[in-house]
Amino acid sequence: MTKQKTANPITILVADDDADDRLMINDALHENRLANDLRFVEDGEVLMDYLLRRGKYENPESSPRPGLILLDLNMPKKDGREALKEIKGNPKLKGIPIVVLTTSKAEEDVYRTYDLGVNSFITKPVTFDALVSITRDLGRYWFEIVELPHG
Repeated sequence: MTKQKTANPITILVADDDADDRLMINDALHENRLANDLRFVEDGEVLMDYLLRRGKYENPESSPRPGLILLDLNMPKKDGREALKEIKGNPKLKGIPIVVLTTSKAEEDVYRTYDLGVNSFITKPVTFDALVSITRDLGRYWFEIVELPHG
């Protein structure tokens, strides 16, 4: 039995302050031919503005609610840990799945983010090929295997 794909692929919101990492994530997802709408923010404050529809993100047409967030932990202004705590503490946002994708390998970060409600913790790979492999697995898991809530 094959799971039927939705007509409107979910939006993936990537929160990462490193322009090179954002480009690599974008390229890796496209390499895997994921048809998802990709959106990018550069820090935790902008992430929260997007999710709470503040400022330039007020319009849901141009800033759709993400079905998955890829979150870097080490960002300026408000880091990923603080943003994660705020998202999971908000009844309207806590249901959005979050995958930490970070350079951190600290055991404390792994435990702390899971305690805060993260769905998965992945250490960013060093090579583009490895990132393509990880994003392929992420795409398969999040968009073909699991059932995500809509809206």
